[in-house]
This record gives sequence, structure tokens and C-alpha cells, in this order.
Amino acid sequence: MTWWQRLKKNPLARFGILTLLVFYIAVIGADFFAPYDPYASQLEGSLLPPTHIYWTAERGLGPHVYPTTQGPVDVNTGRRSIAEDRTRPSPVRLFVKGTAYNFLQLQLPLPTQWSLSDPKIDQVVVFPGFKGDRHLFGTLGSGKLNLLGTDEQARDQFSRLLYGGRVSLSIGLLGVAISFPLGMLIGGISGYFGGVVDSVLMRGVEVLMTIPSIYLIVALAKVLPETLSSSDRFILIVLITSLVSWTSLARVIRGEVLSLKQREFVQAARAVGGQPLYIIARHILPQTATFVIISATLSIPSFIGAESVLSLIGLGIQQPDPSWGNLLSLATNASILVFQPWLLWPPAILIVLTVLSFNLLGDALRDALDPRSVRR
Repeated sequence: MTWWQRLKKNPLARFGILTLLVFYIAVIGADFFAPYDPYASQLEGSLLPPTHIYWTAERGLGPHVYPTTQGPVDVNTGRRSIAEDRTRPSPVRLFVKGTAYNFLQLQLPLPTQWSLSDPKIDQVVVFPGFKGDRHLFGTLGSGKLNLLGTDEQARDQFSRLLYGGRVSLSIGLLGVAISFPLGMLIGGISGYFGGVVDSVLMRGVEVLMTIPSIYLIVALAKVLPETLSSSDRFILIVLITSLVSWTSLARVIRGEVLSLKQREFVQAARAVGGQPLYIIARHILPQTATFVIISATLSIPSFIGAESVLSLIGLGIQQPDPSWGNLLSLATNASILVFQPWLLWPPAILIVLTVLSFNLLGDALRDALDPRSVRR
């Protein structure tokens, strides 16, 4: 039985893969799946609860909503009444025409200081995408369908969750792409050369490992200028989390290389005149691929968690740009906790499900790829 067949037979692995697949498809296609612009505010629509959908066959409309606004705040209870304009029903339909977008447009963050011609440009377009203006669902009329309500700026929470997922889900992949090659290279060089090189590199690794990573990340993020754009902060968060996350991998790779460099195929490569770095990259490190794949899968949640913590305490991605972390930062507002709890549980659940899915996938990959596993 192949590793792929063992992986498919694991129900927890299937749950993790399916969940991650749905999440990544949703955030990649956020332009299409989100009904509204995540930065646009609705008139008199601040802190609205999830929109009630009416399914009666009134006037032959089918599912429909009504324009909804908030009433004045009750001075005794702190609650606000909800007003629905029943004279203007708005049918709910699929593939509704709305805000124009460029589907699958690929943009990379550009540090502000690099934009010499126009300081307002903070991204560079790599792929222009495909122009469109259709959204998966929406309404016909003045009523708005806010599946998860609106925030304090009257912005659709569901749309902001989808767009915010682009930051939270991509930061883990980018972090692993930076930290793991660094850890593999340092560990490979240390284990292969040994001696003074090994001692110097490993002592440096041990010093970095003694520093609590989350406190280091918070301290470094705190000293960043408040004027930094979200693009700058995204780049710096990725770099900071990557530069403190490679040390444990380097130690494990070093141990693997210490045993692998005595193998016959490595001795043969040396005998024919292979250069050390070539031998490390071509013959030794590929032998650690199984461990690296599993470790990478299990490490991605830590990057997502770091971004969420930084954004939660106001040191990460800044408003109005959404991320799951800064959407969850509303939990610091006591009135939101009491009167608008629907703003808090969606980002919290998405973070928990993402972290859980990556951990389940990593455990399943370990069982499927480990030749000593009992699951065959």
C-alpha cells in the first residue's frame, strides 16, 4: 500500500485536506465569493447582526431580505433596535452583478520606500487577472445580505473574513518557504563539516532557541514605526517569524546529516571529487525530505498563530486591511463581547479549524510516510 493510499484511508487526514482545500479556494476566489467590497461601508449599517433571510413566497420573490438599519442606543440596556423597511424587499440571487474586480490577480507587497515614483503604490502587480463583476450571491435592490453582520465601520464581516484569510493563510506558507531552506542549509553544513564549523553554528542556534519566540516577535513588532503600511508589516511579520523558526529544524537536520554522511553513496560522491555544498544539496538533504515535509506541515500553524497574536494586540496587519487576527481584536472591546458576539466567533473558529487541519494533516503524513508506521 502506497503512502497516498494510506493517507486517503485516514478519516482525520481527509477532514484536514478537505477543510484546507475549501479555505484556500475561498480566499483565492474571495473577489467572487465575497458579496461586497471589504472596505466599503453601508449607510447606517454599523454593527448590524446577521441579516435575516425570509423564505416566504411573498410577491413571488422567493428568498429575500429587507433594508436594515440600527436604531438609537437604549441608555438603560445599551442595546440598539433593528429597523427593517418592509416596503422594499430585495430578492436574494446567485451570480449577482456587483463591485468590479480582477479575478486571480496576483499582487506582491512592495515596501513603501521602494516606490520612488508614487509613494501611494504599495503593491506590484505580477499577474493582472481576469476582469469581472459577478459575485456568487447577493441581492437585487437596496437591501444587503450580511451573512455575518457588519463591523463598527458598517463593513460586511463575511467579505472581510474572506479577504482577511488571504493574509492569515498565506503567511504560513511564505514563512515555511523562507525558514525551512535556511534551517536545512545551516543544519546540513553543520552536520557535514563538523568540528569548529559545527560548534560555532550550533552554539548560535542554541542562543536563538533560548529566546522565547513569541516574546521576541512582539518585541520586534513593537519597535516598528507606526507609519508602516500593511504591506510593509506583512513582509516584516513573515521575515521576523521566519528568522526565529528555523533553529529547531537545523538541529534535527544536523543529526540526520551526521549519520547520512557516513553512508556509501556519500563516500562515493566524495571519491569522485564532489564539492561539499553539492554533496549536501544533491545527495544528503534530499534524504531528509520525508521529515521536512512533515515538519513543514506541522510548523505552518505556528506562523498563522504568530500573525494572529500580533494582529490581535495591534502590532500586526492594521485596519482597514483585514486579517483574521485583527478581526479577532474586537474581542478587546467589552461592549462587542456583550452586544455583538457574532463578530468574534467566525475568525476564532476559522483560526482553530485551520490550525487543527494542518496538525491533522501533519500527523497523517507522518503515519503514511514513516516506513516503521503500523498503518500500512
